[in-house]
Amino acid sequence: MSDDLALRTRSNLPAPIRTTIVLGLLYLFLVGVKLLEGGIKGLGEDYTDALFDSVSNPLAGLFVGILATVLVQSSSVTTSTIVGLVASGVIRVETAVPMIMGANIGTTVTNTLVSLTHARQTEQFRAAFTAATMHDFFNVIVVIVLLPLEILTGFLSKTAALIAHVLVNEGVGGSFDSPIKAAVGWVASAIQDVVERVIANETVLSVVGIGLAIALIFFTLSFITKNMRLLVADRIERTLNAALARSGMVGIVVGALVTIAVQSSSITTSILIPLVASGLLLVRNAYPITLGANIGTTITALLAALAAGTVDSLTIAFTHTIFNIAGILLIFPWLKIRYVPVIMAEKLADIAIKRKSLALGYTFGVFVVIPALGILILR
Repeated sequence: MSDDLALRTRSNLPAPIRTTIVLGLLYLFLVGVKLLEGGIKGLGEDYTDALFDSVSNPLAGLFVGILATVLVQSSSVTTSTIVGLVASGVIRVETAVPMIMGANIGTTVTNTLVSLTHARQTEQFRAAFTAATMHDFFNVIVVIVLLPLEILTGFLSKTAALIAHVLVNEGVGGSFDSPIKAAVGWVASAIQDVVERVIANETVLSVVGIGLAIALIFFTLSFITKNMRLLVADRIERTLNAALARSGMVGIVVGALVTIAVQSSSITTSILIPLVASGLLLVRNAYPITLGANIGTTITALLAALAAGTVDSLTIAFTHTIFNIAGILLIFPWLKIRYVPVIMAEKLADIAIKRKSLALGYTFGVFVVIPALGILILR
């Protein structure tokens, strides 16, 4: 019995109850973001400056984003944490942008790992590994092009800052009266008050607060994802297959909407892998749906920014969205280069089926070894 079937069997809850659970978990997730902001501020500038000195290098920030996302298996957790860091003033928007880009690369490790489960069947593995790694190549290509441009011009963050400023009518570094911030703020304050009664030392208090916040963010997002998958699982495959008969842009929209619904790009892209492996879905039809998942996953950071209630946090959240949209506009509309990531993935898959160990080496090397070495060298 699969994990999903077992979960359905154990917990066959009516849709209204499951929806209520998801809303409750979403509220706790936003409380976690607010707790994270408070805990980081409580550490003081000396601690936080020392902690993030190495991240001032854009490449180090990129590698941190990759490795952090691989470790927690969720770009949503990484980007929400980054939003909290920006909201608390620990890191600047400019420093956070490469981290966000790294999270985009790191999130593709899940579907790459899923593809390895098909390693015993050569043709299935070829299709599955191609479908997984085309997402890797697309995100890496986009970062290679847009990161230098962002460093030189700041066009992504400046555009995002302009949008944030127009929406909330506040200058850089200011705060705004977000209804979400007001709704979760009193609960976060109440939790902090309870912890303060137990722990007197301010530094220990801040560290405990940060740990509690990250745990709350991680577990709430995990359960939101599981419940949303159960809530819409029966519709997802039908929706994805319905998108195949239409244009690529429809596939992008479907990928974005499904990802928003399940609160996880990893679920959307991982669902595609067995469909492609079984021949029910062509790699090139899965491609636009994968790109849409990149856009859909940014909704979590936007919600976290509304909970934080600062212009800078909203700016980095919008930067994430604009970056993913810009990446699609950079490659997908142009027929001559549209399928370059797919072609590169096909060539890698041809190599991988001859030596399966290289597929594992590629996954471990790209997502763990290179980022870890990069962080060590650039510190």
